[in-house]
Amino acid sequence: MQLASQLSVHRNALSLHCCLTRKHSQLLVPSPAVLQQPLAVPDRLLLGPGPSNVPPRILAAGGRQLIGHLHKEMFQIMDEIKLGIQYAFQTQNPLTLAISGPGHCAMEAALLNAVEAGEVVLMGVNGMWGERATDISKRLGRPGVPASEAPVGADVRQLVKPPGEYFALQEVEQALDQHKPSLFFITHGESSSGVLQPLDGLGELCHRYECLLLVDSVASLGGAPIFMDHQDIDILYSGSQKVLNAPPGCSPISFSERARKKIFNRKMMPPSFSLDMGWLANYWGCDDKPRAYHHTAPINGFFSLREGLAILAEQGLENSWKHHKENSVYLCEGLQQLGLQLFVKEQEARLPTITTFVLPEGYDLQEVIAFIMNKHAIEISGGLGPSAGKILRIGLMGYNSTKFNVDRVLHALKDALQHCHKNKL
Repeated sequence: MQLASQLSVHRNALSLHCCLTRKHSQLLVPSPAVLQQPLAVPDRLLLGPGPSNVPPRILAAGGRQLIGHLHKEMFQIMDEIKLGIQYAFQTQNPLTLAISGPGHCAMEAALLNAVEAGEVVLMGVNGMWGERATDISKRLGRPGVPASEAPVGADVRQLVKPPGEYFALQEVEQALDQHKPSLFFITHGESSSGVLQPLDGLGELCHRYECLLLVDSVASLGGAPIFMDHQDIDILYSGSQKVLNAPPGCSPISFSERARKKIFNRKMMPPSFSLDMGWLANYWGCDDKPRAYHHTAPINGFFSLREGLAILAEQGLENSWKHHKENSVYLCEGLQQLGLQLFVKEQEARLPTITTFVLPEGYDLQEVIAFIMNKHAIEISGGLGPSAGKILRIGLMGYNSTKFNVDRVLHALKDALQHCHKNKL
């Protein structure tokens, strides 16, 4: 009797399971047919403003099997990345690490940790990145406090120059004296216009006005000289996908002792947990406490970044700077021989990693870009932000910075100028 009862219960449970299975057997979303096909990725030479092509050594590193993000071997790799960043930045700052995210995340991490809502910040705007830093700074509200009860964002002021020009020390000093900011942002390599900003004297000037100096070096690191400690830079960040030739997604950043003190003496906690430098400093072994879990890091991205920094260390910074400068000059000469006008007038103000130029009147920029992509499988780019629709940009960064690639892109440009429609009106 007891056995029969147990069998009845089992049959009822099985019947219920079958009913539920039938009820839910009609999937709302079918399996995508496209995902049942092999991944298709075209083979292209990326000579735009980034990302760059990834060399085989870094591709191999990124394809290694995962290890745990809290394994001792992972911490060792992170320590090696830190040493590589300190070399590339030329700094001895203990608070040096890589943000798990693209360059925008590093920009945001710098601003939201070093600036509190209502503080005055001054943005050097001569292209896209000063505008983007302005946007981020305006969002720095106080966590948990309604906008009606607290300032929304920083008090953002701008020092503006036209795209293609850089800031002189006298102009910066006048703005610092006028606005009295707690932080001044400037872009070392303005990729949207191809300008290389002189940095000597800026750090000393900012400190005279009790102001932190924040520098964006995403497009310039490894391609143009920068000396974080000697130039008194308080916060410096970069990206992985330019001269370092790693995939995007890991962004070097470093903080001076002056910046560190300001960050760790905030009145309010940073408005982002993911980018909270207190947590990140601990995860990267930048304090005296045992490392604790903060997030699952992009492990293979760290492998790739480590190799990109290793290649730069093996080549040597001075050699890398010289190499990029020589190839940039070679490209500029070739563009001028084609009758094209360089956008940045002063030779010393031209960013060695990204060259900007103007097409003759009557050509459609997008038609030229598409022709070179479709016929020659080479990416070049138009302008960005304030330079959009005005210029073309060619990037020569790291692995891609070769005279062979310069000859290829000049040949493609010459072909485009001959075959693309030119408006006669």
